Amino acid sequence: MKNLKNISILMLAAFVFSLFNSCEDTTDTFEVSSTSPVTLSDLVINSIELDPVNINNPAVSLNWTEADYGQPTAINYGIEFSTDEAFTNPVIGATVTGNNTVTLSVSELNAAAGNVGLPPFAWNTLYARVTSSLGTQKGLSVVSNSISFSIFPFFNYKFNDFYLVGNGVAPGWNNNDNNPPLFRDASNPNLYYYTGFFTNSSGADGEGRFKILESRGLWQPQWGVTDDEGSDVLKPAGEIAGNPGTQSSDPGRFGVAADGFYAFTIDFSKKTYTNDAYDASGAIDYTGVSIEGSAITSTAMTQSSFDGHIWYLTSVRLVPGDLQFITNLGSVWGSTTEFSGTATENGGNIPVVVEDDYEVWFNDLTGHYILIPLNL
Repeated sequence: MKNLKNISILMLAAFVFSLFNSCEDTTDTFEVSSTSPVTLSDLVINSIELDPVNINNPAVSLNWTEADYGQPTAINYGIEFSTDEAFTNPVIGATVTGNNTVTLSVSELNAAAGNVGLPPFAWNTLYARVTSSLGTQKGLSVVSNSISFSIFPFFNYKFNDFYLVGNGVAPGWNNNDNNPPLFRDASNPNLYYYTGFFTNSSGADGEGRFKILESRGLWQPQWGVTDDEGSDVLKPAGEIAGNPGTQSSDPGRFGVAADGFYAFTIDFSKKTYTNDAYDASGAIDYTGVSIEGSAITSTAMTQSSFDGHIWYLTSVRLVPGDLQFITNLGSVWGSTTEFSGTATENGGNIPVVVEDDYEVWFNDLTGHYILIPLNL
């Protein structure tokens, strides 16, 4: 009986093996092939002057031939723009799926021109091309021919500005009293700094507090801590909340436990902040700071009565050119980034790319500066 059982098992195994080998895989395979480049059509007009008033009007329509990847599948198209025909640093101006035409509004085309680095209020050449691809991973990407046209963009100030308010900072709880702005990082437009004097002389609960506003004179949008106001325990770091950025109610307050200098940092992309004590004991106490350069004749800045290391001009006309900060001791502070950055001694010329009335702030502790256009 033992031998018979072994023979039966062997026969069953052989039958199963034969059955699987006799079956052929008839599953259909999905095969795609690389497409030939699509052809982007030339424009009927070669010069486009963008209207800064009617920004939602159509500015340009682009058409191209359809890509063929050998299968009836949705195809992604990305419209790229560049300042040179080699597309050294292209930007994506629009994306469409399953369609071989797109119309860009005045605002969209102006943003594309600004993002590739074309100066405003001047005629320059803009290059365009189309990239076709498949799937979310942009597989089998193929670029089209390029076309070019002249464009006259208006200015595109794409940054957000934020302001301090509270009994721990200069304006108190007045939301429209020359509230100091935060200083924006030159390379990360979501990262902001403010290093300076904060007050909490009494040490009482609710003192030494502050929040962040997006517009002077308006209480919303505002930013603070995730705790409810009144339950907002002082913390040197944590997460931020905003009304209406993250919630419909007002957030809690940032704060300091005692008078002193602090380095406040806030990251609006990560929704986090830090607020650390700052040693300003070795800082030079300047008695005067001015700005001068090809963008402006020498103009004295106002020193903050609340914090002597903060300097500002509430409104000054700047023209295209450059500027530097000059102290009463003759030191020259500069940088190479427009609108905001960190100046250092003999650090270069700060570019001014467009004429307007500007609010200018400078922090001589850190070299942070910000130039905020008032009419753009």
